[in-house]
Amino acid sequence: MAEAARSGESARGAAPAPGRGLVGRRVRVPKSAELVAGALRRQIVRGELDVGEALPSESVLMEQFGVSRPTLREAFRVLESESLITVRRGVHGGARVSAPDPEVAARYAGLILEFRQTPVGDVFGASAIIEPACVRALAQKPQADVVARLREAVDEEKAALGDPDALVAAQDRFHGLLVELTGNQTLILLAGMLRYIVDRANAAHVAAEGADPEHTAQARKGHRAHVRLVNLIEAGKAEEAAKLWHRHITAADDVVNAAGPKTLLELID
Repeated sequence: MAEAARSGESARGAAPAPGRGLVGRRVRVPKSAELVAGALRRQIVRGELDVGEALPSESVLMEQFGVSRPTLREAFRVLESESLITVRRGVHGGARVSAPDPEVAARYAGLILEFRQTPVGDVFGASAIIEPACVRALAQKPQADVVARLREAVDEEKAALGDPDALVAAQDRFHGLLVELTGNQTLILLAGMLRYIVDRANAAHVAAEGADPEHTAQARKGHRAHVRLVNLIEAGKAEEAAKLWHRHITAADDVVNAAGPKTLLELID
């Protein structure tokens, strides 16, 4: 790695060596900081470095990778921007490993969607595709422990019926739980990115309309839909459960957006 980092520092800006298939093409040589960041990134995501563990001192890493202090610090900035490390400055400072944060991915996805002028309703529409499929999977093979966790979640909602903020938070957790209980890590990540935006849209709606009696009625109606869904999952009625959930999310989209559309940037900023 040290040799690779040194070669990266020396080869930057050099013309590509001639060879078959490379005529007329530019070959980008990675910067040394990118090579160092890549090596540390791999160790973090593979679990070779534990969350909370302190990285070796700068002098040790500089020697290990054969790079200068500015190059190492540039690598740290890359990893810090990815929330893979936290860096404390000063005499007793240093870099420590952080767990990859799905919220960082969700915020970046939100920025891309905003750049593409995507309305908030588009995100609800994606949830209306993903979540009913998860509901169907849970209902096709209902398991007692799954049903028990869902019932605990609706009980939390019931306890929060008098508090609009607490209720919307509990209902958002229920939506997330439906995906989590599938055990599919890819779906959990993708749906979590959507929920990051949807949850903030719901919270913004509650902040604007929470005291309105109509909002209270809608929130209680949503709770009843959650209770009915758990009953359908327990009974193994997969198609009925999926259709109910699609209608529920679509109705929520209509209610939230009717309160005054928010841009994605406003929600994630």
